[in-house]
Amino acid sequence: MRPEAKYIYFNGEFVPWDDAKIHILSHVVQYGSGVFEGIRAYKTKEGTAIFRPKDHFKRFKDSMRIYRMEIKETISDLINISKELIKKNKLDSAYIRPFAYRGFGEIGVNPIKLKTELSIAAFYMGAYLLQNPENGIDAMVSSWRRPAPDTIPPLAKASGNYLSSQLGTMEAGLYGFKEAIMLDFNGFVSEGPGENIFLVKNGELYTPPVGASILRGITKDSVMKIAKHIGIPVYEKFIPRAMLYTADELFFCGTAAEITPIGSVDKIYIKDGKIGPITKKIRDEFLSITSGEKDPFDWLDYVE
Repeated sequence: MRPEAKYIYFNGEFVPWDDAKIHILSHVVQYGSGVFEGIRAYKTKEGTAIFRPKDHFKRFKDSMRIYRMEIKETISDLINISKELIKKNKLDSAYIRPFAYRGFGEIGVNPIKLKTELSIAAFYMGAYLLQNPENGIDAMVSSWRRPAPDTIPPLAKASGNYLSSQLGTMEAGLYGFKEAIMLDFNGFVSEGPGENIFLVKNGELYTPPVGASILRGITKDSVMKIAKHIGIPVYEKFIPRAMLYTADELFFCGTAAEITPIGSVDKIYIKDGKIGPITKKIRDEFLSITSGEKDPFDWLDYVE
């Protein structure tokens, strides 16, 4: 579905959606010099609430720092802009997409003299991957690998990082799979094209560490905190590919994907293709938080 809303925040102003335009020769278009975030706001009984906005915008700022980008807006400013945008677009739930990028100026690889520009969009987004919550999706291990940390830094949520994601996603789709699983530069499990990954074995939860060329996911951190809170052991360890096939349960997690069970990998079924009990328990806890039923970690920031 093509995203759309009435207004978008664009370089200091709330402008009509179709008026948020940049030059075709902007540095971000030619060279991919942009960083972004994906944040969800949820409908609750107490009103619309943004999920972990401080943590998301802190990562946004960290991504900019890696690429020597600066904006005048503080984290508090960015949160307030997002809330105002939700109200202007009359949304009770939303996907929020902040984007900092280098615009039009000199034509050349070095962007250091170019001003960093800012946009924030907010629009409705439903389920990203999952259609039936009881069934897992079919995934394949992609032939494309994540770049090494000293090539393109995976800790920055940068536009250019997602070129490898596009290759993995297209490959998976062409072979009839719903999503790809990417390996790191050493051949260990890394992540999905736009999601972190968890593996359940013997009642314990495993997920790749930051050294496996992953993005440090906010939802991943949420899953780890929830697991510890409900007594499920969780470990960050390098995971060999073969462990995917022998897992008791597998799931993706991310802002867009939320908690998405994986039913098969390379045509090998996991838990008969259904959601497993630990995945379901974690997902139920996650949904109870995002719905506002409970919030033991103080993760919800309400739009007033």
